[in-house]
Amino acid sequence: MGMFDNLFSSEFNPMKEGVDYYMDEKGFRVMTEYYLAKKGYCCSNGCANCPYEPKYVKGNSSLRADVIEKYGL
Repeated sequence: MGMFDNLFSSEFNPMKEGVDYYMDEKGFRVMTEYYLAKKGYCCSNGCANCPYEPKYVKGNSSLRADVIEKYGL
């Protein structure tokens, strides 16, 4: 287990690599569009896979139409 894994998961809701995140070429954990949509709101941190429209607006909970259709949300 990595040093910061407890910040991203819990015993009740463990994150799954390839579903909730992937590791980029520099070794950073990148949250997936699916994970960010499940989160329910935008954090405004400029996430590469931001599923909200408009993007990067703190607290925004309006998912893009394609994301709603893709994941059945």
